[in-house]
Amino acid sequence: MENNLWRFEKQAKEKGFQQIAGVDEAGRGPLAGPVVAAAVILPEDISISGINDSKKLTSGKRESLYKKIYETAISVGIGIIDPIEIDRINILRASLLAMAIAVLNLNPKPDHILIDGKFKIPASFISQEPIIKGDNLSISIAAASIIAKVSRDRLMDIYHEEYPEFGFILHKGYPTKKHKQAIIKWGYSPIHRKTFKGVKEYI
Repeated sequence: MENNLWRFEKQAKEKGFQQIAGVDEAGRGPLAGPVVAAAVILPEDISISGINDSKKLTSGKRESLYKKIYETAISVGIGIIDPIEIDRINILRASLLAMAIAVLNLNPKPDHILIDGKFKIPASFISQEPIIKGDNLSISIAAASIIAKVSRDRLMDIYHEEYPEFGFILHKGYPTKKHKQAIIKWGYSPIHRKTFKGVKEYI
């Protein structure tokens, strides 16, 4: 399986690209918290087993792989867009902006980026290739999905300390039944997305 995950990276190498980054985000669906993107450039000789779409991994496995990816990657970049900006520009634009920031935070800079989804990053002059379900098909995107997910989960755990009544440590801001019940009871917090269904009704 993992050999197949190198297909897009190998194709890019064959075209002459040298620094290939995978890019993914976490947090498009939640009612609260930021959207977090990660960009990762992996070395060709990486030997980490188990890298896969973060949604298919347990929390413990993601944490373990997060550490190994950071230790092994050529470069890792993070981009974070807060709920106020998400409400201002919408979640799709916020996700793409977070991705752009993550790419800008890479050093060395990539000359080709593989992006999870169907959209390119606007105003990026780097060669880029959107891949639908890319976190299942590209090892670089899968690695980015793990970094983005763990980074966001850790932020939501911090927010839980500030707003424990919402239970962010359990659902990370996603629209679970308990989260919706907490919004009905307590209203919304400063990190809730006020344009999202499930929150805007209570403003």
